[in-house]
Amino acid sequence: MSDVFPIEVRNLVKRYGQFTAVDGIDFDVASGECVALLGPNGAGKTTTIRMLTCFSPITSGVIRVFGEDTAKNPRSVKASMGICPQEDNLDPDFSVRKNLLIFARYYDLGRAKTAWRAEELLDQMGLTEKADSGIPELSGGMKRRLMLARALINNPQMLVLDEPTTGLDPQARQLIWQRVRRLRRDGVTVLLTTHYMEEASQLADRVMVMNKGKILLEGAPDNLISNEVGREVVELWNVSDAVRAFLNDCDWPMEEVEDRLYISDREGGHVAQEIEAHFPEQDRQIRRATLEDVFLRRTGRALKD
Repeated sequence: MSDVFPIEVRNLVKRYGQFTAVDGIDFDVASGECVALLGPNGAGKTTTIRMLTCFSPITSGVIRVFGEDTAKNPRSVKASMGICPQEDNLDPDFSVRKNLLIFARYYDLGRAKTAWRAEELLDQMGLTEKADSGIPELSGGMKRRLMLARALINNPQMLVLDEPTTGLDPQARQLIWQRVRRLRRDGVTVLLTTHYMEEASQLADRVMVMNKGKILLEGAPDNLISNEVGREVVELWNVSDAVRAFLNDCDWPMEEVEDRLYISDREGGHVAQEIEAHFPEQDRQIRRATLEDVFLRRTGRALKD
């Protein structure tokens, strides 16, 4: 079984009537790898996750989890993974601890093992003092930490995180990042969807950018930034006609959005130096290129609902 990928996706399609949400995608996730799915709203990320976790039927194609076909063996597949969904679906009628204990019954772990595992996870997530509290008493960050603890109750070798830190403050987000890093060090395979480019850069070995149901590109975050954008981005505003005329004679990759010009610099330093030398008064900002620049270049800057 050592040569079996934890996740294998082949020609995966999901249609809702005439609308194609996922359009023939293929990818693998290796053992111990963290892969992030990025894309605007409606790109097909969550639909892909729902099919992979057996919550939505596949229109066509195949998904295998640890070698098992999700369409043929959904119970076995679900038992092998931990799932932290996008929405908080904790039971408000139970305490924090009871949410873990009740959920553990789905995995038939045994009472003693479940009790020990629940206390271990409460400690790791900083929730021990809230163990007997009701769910309505928790902050948003505490609820997300409890959701992650619940996803780990069966000690899975694969973890699926669908936008795990959306809406959290920086402290809560960092705590979850630290826990995910620790899981990766322990060899757990992680599939992550996120709208936070920094989150993908911090956690993922590889990112896949989706749009309109297709995978546009994939690779290590640093490689994608280098290949798609370069080292620096020079952002200009209040651009004069003289500056525009100068830029028209340059072969620099540029993108104009409303009143802003974004110029990519492959090597770094050259573009900024040229503009400083010719137009020192030009309003500008020079910054390192990021994964967000890759994302916006490939998926567009227009707002998508």
